Amino acid sequence: MNQMGEQDAELWERCVNGDPDALGTLFERHSDAVFRYCLSRTGSWHDAEELVSVTFLEAWRQRKGLTLQRDSLLPWLLGVATNAAKNKARSARRYEQFLGRIPHSHAAPDHATAADERIDVERQVKELLHGTAGLSAGERDVLLLCVMNGYSYEDTAAALDIPVGTVRSRVNRAKKKLRTAAPHLLGRDDDSQTILESRLS
Repeated sequence: MNQMGEQDAELWERCVNGDPDALGTLFERHSDAVFRYCLSRTGSWHDAEELVSVTFLEAWRQRKGLTLQRDSLLPWLLGVATNAAKNKARSARRYEQFLGRIPHSHAAPDHATAADERIDVERQVKELLHGTAGLSAGERDVLLLCVMNGYSYEDTAAALDIPVGTVRSRVNRAKKKLRTAAPHLLGRDDDSQTILESRLS
């Protein structure tokens, strides 16, 4: 059977029954979308790749306890990625605080393997993230999913496990704040591209 032709629900049922090939197919289907979202959250190519791995590892770990409620597994994966990114950020802050309390030498970062294109993408995403610094955590989450990555209110609600109405109101509040603080982020009237796509194209 052509695995790529199977629906997510069928593949997930096979995952529940312990079939790693089904998870591999789901990875091929959704890993790029999860990566783009993680990159938009972290501004780091390396961190985004790590979070993709964490997300799919968690999917495999939780396979016995998750019943797929939608046609696509992607909203749930985005929710896992959101939590993983928040956990990583908290760990990074604790690590930085720890380093700040001990004497250490400042080693130069190793950029030998970093491609110019990746560095440019990271720079642009970090610029976008800087523009959203005045938002609440909830507003930032919905902005990253809906406005920067182009997911529907329904998919965003499923990913964050909140009502669609809450997504809608948070997006409106976030856009209102950005129009005052960072209008360049919302300068496009063309809905054919997300913010992320328009800045990186």
